Amino acid sequence: MDPASDLLTLRKNTAGLESPSTPVSPHAVPVRVWDGPTRLSHWAVAALFGFSWWSARSGHLDYHRWSGLTLLGVLALRVVWGFVGSGTAKFAHFVKGPRTVWRYVRGQLDSRPPGHNPLGALSVLAMLALLAAQVGLGLFSVDVDGLESGPLSDRVSFETGRLCARLHGLGFNLLLTLVGIHLLAVLAHLLIKRDNLIVPMITGWKK
Repeated sequence: MDPASDLLTLRKNTAGLESPSTPVSPHAVPVRVWDGPTRLSHWAVAALFGFSWWSARSGHLDYHRWSGLTLLGVLALRVVWGFVGSGTAKFAHFVKGPRTVWRYVRGQLDSRPPGHNPLGALSVLAMLALLAAQVGLGLFSVDVDGLESGPLSDRVSFETGRLCARLHGLGFNLLLTLVGIHLLAVLAHLLIKRDNLIVPMITGWKK
């Protein structure tokens, strides 16, 4: 027998044993993360928030009022969808208790389902609450000379309307802070964790 031939045969027979199969990354297969209504409401809120800022800044208060009312409708639909929507859209899916949030912050969660992480869920709730409060205050706000006012300002006194206007301005600053934190978190996920959160919010799928 030819020793070289025997050695070649042995190598072929044991190749599968010597080279274990390459593990398949869980992200190699696309996973459905966000449904259509969730993505649509997300980008609608972003666009309306920016448009509301521009319309108020440029003095187009008629546009500002319509933008606020439209935003109120989008928020209402998102809240309803948070109870009756698909998996990752439901509040019950991503809103967790303090213990789970703390474990996530400390990196003690071995795995989690797709969608918002426990810390991001707090940002979602804060954003929805602040936006709802902002729109609500705008409904009753009155400017300093009483010429421009919200659609429900006639239901309150001038002093109350002015208070709502001041709180409306304060709420905008708080929202800007929260939006900045949100954008920084998205950037950190992209640059540090190599986790692109933007594409799934556009396509609905995550690899």
